[in-house]
Amino acid sequence: MERTSYQASNCSIARTLEVLGEKWTLLIMRESFYGSTRFEQFHNILNCPRNLLSERLSKLVDEGIFERSEYREPGSRARHEYRMTDTGRELTTILLALQQWGDRHKADVAGPPVVARHAGCGKDVRVTLVCECGHEVTGPDEVEIVDGPGLLPAVPA
Repeated sequence: MERTSYQASNCSIARTLEVLGEKWTLLIMRESFYGSTRFEQFHNILNCPRNLLSERLSKLVDEGIFERSEYREPGSRARHEYRMTDTGRELTTILLALQQWGDRHKADVAGPPVVARHAGCGKDVRVTLVCECGHEVTGPDEVEIVDGPGLLPAVPA
């Protein structure tokens, strides 16, 4: 596919980055994956500005990635918990792919700080690309980009 034969505004990657393409959002997702659910947990770990954390959590709720539910500690006001929805859990592969790339290229000399293991057998988890027939795809040279059903015609210059 020639790169000039499509309209760039109709891009799933760009639309995903509108939701997830900011450092704090991905770090919030990471902490949710690690088990955080409450605003104070996210804030204590990430140390990001409270207003920014609130905005990012609201956006994740609005996008259907998190769901917000109310809880109340005895003697305290009502607060919210944030838990991944099924849509949010689908992002696990992306988080693990980022982690694995970072483990290979950006980890400390001592190694990665955490390791993802399969709860069923205890072996390390690795993210792979597999086609619908089950063939493992090992690199970008094995991927062919073709027109999809949502392709919009290029806008004339």
